[in-house]
Amino acid sequence: MNNRKKLLFGGVLGDNIVLSGLMVISPVIICGDTLKNAEALIYAFSAITFLSVLISSFVPRKLPYTAKIIIYAVISSLVYIPVRLAASEFYPESIERIGIYYPLLSVNSLIVFQTEAKFYRMKKADMIISLLSCILGFDLVMLITGFLRELFAYGTINSKIVDINTVVNGLAQPFGGFIFLGLMCGVYRYIRGMVSKNNNEVRSGTDVSDK
Repeated sequence: MNNRKKLLFGGVLGDNIVLSGLMVISPVIICGDTLKNAEALIYAFSAITFLSVLISSFVPRKLPYTAKIIIYAVISSLVYIPVRLAASEFYPESIERIGIYYPLLSVNSLIVFQTEAKFYRMKKADMIISLLSCILGFDLVMLITGFLRELFAYGTINSKIVDINTVVNGLAQPFGGFIFLGLMCGVYRYIRGMVSKNNNEVRSGTDVSDK
């Protein structure tokens, strides 16, 4: 049960792919300046990554590593096509803004690297739980980033004007995204450190009481 809990929350708090692994950060920094853009990226990343990794898990493990990576890329590219077509209907303006970063999601690190290094070494059920956790970790970072950057850069939430006194236009720019992501990484590491410290104290207390 404890192992399943680690898999479930590991991708969000324990080993967040953006805040801990610093992977898939370009879309967050460059395009995560509004809530609508964030929603479009969340949709694409979640759908492409989950379907691609799940389908690719049926590729024979005995194939050479290079061949498997090429096959994973082909599968994710094919998955990208219907995802992109649907996104054009639901997020037409965001797709224009995101540009090249949208198709780049089809070759993100979870698909081309974590598959062999992590996911395919697990049992199928554990793999799905861990994969969903990693996707959720990205989605939460993307959602928080899009919401706060839009609020403080444009004074809007989901393109609706809100009553805010402080607007920092630089947050809409890539350098503002870098700064904001750096602050989020600092907060994340602090929270993770506090959680780890509390867990160690609980374990120490349990060990002492057992003795």
